[in-house]
Amino acid sequence: MSDPVMSGAAARLDVFKTYKLFVGGKFPRSESGRVYEVTDSKGGWLANAPLGTRKDVRDAVAAARKAFPGWSGATAYNRGQILYRAAEMLQGRREQFAAEVAAGEGTGAERAAALVDAAVDRLVWYAGWTDKVAQVAGAANPVAGPYFNLSTPEPSGVVGVVAPQAGTGHSLLGLVSVVAPAVAAGNTVVVVAPEAAPLPALSLGEVLATSDLPGGVVNIVSGRVRDTAPTLASHQDVNGLDLAGADAGGPGSAAALEAAAADTLKRVLRPAPEPAAEDWTADPGTGRLLAFLETKTVWHPMGI
Repeated sequence: MSDPVMSGAAARLDVFKTYKLFVGGKFPRSESGRVYEVTDSKGGWLANAPLGTRKDVRDAVAAARKAFPGWSGATAYNRGQILYRAAEMLQGRREQFAAEVAAGEGTGAERAAALVDAAVDRLVWYAGWTDKVAQVAGAANPVAGPYFNLSTPEPSGVVGVVAPQAGTGHSLLGLVSVVAPAVAAGNTVVVVAPEAAPLPALSLGEVLATSDLPGGVVNIVSGRVRDTAPTLASHQDVNGLDLAGADAGGPGSAAALEAAAADTLKRVLRPAPEPAAEDWTADPGTGRLLAFLETKTVWHPMGI
């Protein structure tokens, strides 16, 4: 007698994944109710991604602001534990992410798997820095007088991130490389996902949702960068911008976004001179970890 399960396997239809935004720890559809087509490197259909709007960006900023007090007030050790848990969850879904990177960026399977491993390692790297950055960025300052003078770093607040938009490995490793340091430092983040290859970013939301990360700490919006990035840059409740993925011209360019941010005096991290050529596999150093920290200096009388 034939196995009814096995005999029907050949006729089985694939269940296509429905990708959604990641805002406030939840997975809403775009406010527009619309999607756009994501294709592979040869133009073949891969999936439909939500077409995020200015309203979606504003909702994401509101969620990030709401989450900021709790996340910035958590112990550095706790933040490190949560980032390490995210690395664990990403490692557990290695095959899925490797397939998404390979399809979206046209890289080989072996190379894609290596990029996922590098993204896991990058999360572990920043997890280890959470309880050490205060020693690097803080100081006990020598002053003339009977005082203790201590400088300590504090997170800036809500950071808007334009994720790296093009190039092999950017859609996941580049994304993790710009999001993880801001979060490790205690900031909350709103991400404009890579427009042409958003699937790893949207799937990363699922990883973060199952890694004990509080809702709203990381928010991911996909869609047309020219529509979403200017809203993020000009939003008065965003305290900093990482323009790693900003292009060279138009409303989504680094110059245009920096100008939009000027009205509210945001701290802006400019992209590399040639963003598409940036090597995200290189040692990240501490530059992005320190980019969105403010220094608080406290004076205290000695002997009291």
